[in-house]
This record gives sequence, C-alpha cells and structure tokens, in this order.
Amino acid sequence: MTKPQVIFLDAVGTLFGVKGSVGEIYGAIASKFGIASDAKLLNRAFYQSFKLSPPMAFPDVNQDDIPQLEFEWWKAIAHSTFESAGVIDRFTDFDNFFTELYHHFATAQPWYVYHDVIPSLEAWQKQEIELGIISNFDTRLYQVLAILELKQYFLTVTISSTTGAAKPEREIFRKALAKHDCSGDRAWYIGDSFQEDYCGANLAGIKSFLLQR
Repeated sequence: MTKPQVIFLDAVGTLFGVKGSVGEIYGAIASKFGIASDAKLLNRAFYQSFKLSPPMAFPDVNQDDIPQLEFEWWKAIAHSTFESAGVIDRFTDFDNFFTELYHHFATAQPWYVYHDVIPSLEAWQKQEIELGIISNFDTRLYQVLAILELKQYFLTVTISSTTGAAKPEREIFRKALAKHDCSGDRAWYIGDSFQEDYCGANLAGIKSFLLQR
C-alpha cells in the first residue's frame, strides 16, 4: 500500500472518547442545580436530539459570531434532551446550568484518549506523514486537543462550524486537503462514523477506514 502524504482523523470517537456517557455527565451537572434525572434516559434523549439537529455549519457568517452560534446550537440540543426526558420544567435556571455544562466539555475532565492513539500518531510522524483532523466538533476542540496533549501531532484542524460545511459533505474534506496542498488520492481518512466519515471521505475521493471502537 502506497504511503499517503497526509492522514486525516476524526476527533470524538476516534482520537478521544467520553468518560462514562454523555447522559451521566448531563445528569451529574444537572444534579448540582437540584435536578434529579435518569442517566440512561438522558443518554438516549441526547443522541436522539443530536441526530435530529441540523449540521453544525454556519456558512456566510462573520467568524467572530461563530462561538456564540456554537453555544446556541448545543444549548438547543441540551434543552431538547431534558425536554425529551421529561424534566425540563424542573429547571429554574437552565441558562446557568447550560453555561456550566458547555464549559465542562472544554476541559479534560469528560474525555479520555484511546490507548492506541499516541503510538499510532508517533509512528506516522516517524514516517514523515502529515496529520490533520476533520471534525464536526466546534471551536472548543482546539482547547481540548491542547489539554489532552494531542495538539502537537497535527498540522491542521478543520472543523465544520468555521468551514461552513459538515461531514459527510465534500466541501469540508476539500478544504482540509487544500491546507496540505494534497489531492484526494494521496490522503487517508480514519473515523468511527460510517456515514459521516467512511462514506463522506470516499465521496471526496479519499481512501477511508472505518474505526470500530
């Protein structure tokens, strides 16, 4: 197999994952605001709300407005999650709750790096393969990568919110390739989502690998 010029990777679910579950984290922080809830129910409600949400991509907007647009995008998902779980009416200050929840996911606390990530990244660097990230995450990703000590491995990070296109759209892959001055046939992509990662990269002409954690 010919060595690629660049290997792109997804972020959440590929490089690092959530400790426990999203439902457990949502429930733990909600409990600080006096809200009792079922973690498993919250987890199911979260993924349903996440699945039904529009892509986190904001084309034709001022870049300075993006952090607030990201915040509101996630706030809508959190609100829908607790509404689906039947506990939204118990909140007396949902805004303050969500602000704490949102900032929590910008820290190291809810994340862990998969055991095979660092050895793989170091091996590719020794082969002088360029590394990049393509993710539908938001601008908090830069902070998380630094905290998890992953930032130094990647030449580029391409995220949907600032690119104006989300995986599996070809545009986000095209813009990532352009940063490396690389054609699709000289790149690989590794991710854990069949539709967004595997199919998206294939449609963009990139050799893709589906990672099943």
